[in-house]
Amino acid sequence: MAETQRQPVPRNDAGELDTAVAFLTFVRQCVIKKTDGLSDEQLRRALVPSGTSLLGLVHHLAVTERYWFGHYLVGSFNDMTWDFSMTIPAGRTTRQIMDDYVAAIAESDKAIEAVGDPSALAVGSFEGERRTLRWVLAHMTGETARHAGHADILREQIDGTTGR
Repeated sequence: MAETQRQPVPRNDAGELDTAVAFLTFVRQCVIKKTDGLSDEQLRRALVPSGTSLLGLVHHLAVTERYWFGHYLVGSFNDMTWDFSMTIPAGRTTRQIMDDYVAAIAESDKAIEAVGDPSALAVGSFEGERRTLRWVLAHMTGETARHAGHADILREQIDGTTGR
């Protein structure tokens, strides 16, 4: 089967932050690309026993972006309740969920830019320790890449489209 969505990995290598952000951006785009051209029903369709859908993955990643870069790294969203499930909130449209993920990414990128130094410590603590921007970038790249892989499989099950 032809890989119709394949694109090359980033070639950025101008510095630690530039490279890390380029790879995070790449895996974010991979997730978004998996939703291209699908109907609302296809995006909401659960094809695995866990009930995970493409739209549920996108919703989960928006919450995760806001938690790690907003709440944990820079101290925003302190009044938010964190639901990391892949359940699509009742009444949310596909467009709202997709727009929310794009907005969460933009907010995260602003937080990354504001912190700027990969060795800078986050405002919050994780398991009793403050981690660096470097750690948060690596964690979120891994998290997003893992879910991009899930999205690859779900998309192939929906219509046969493959590629990263």
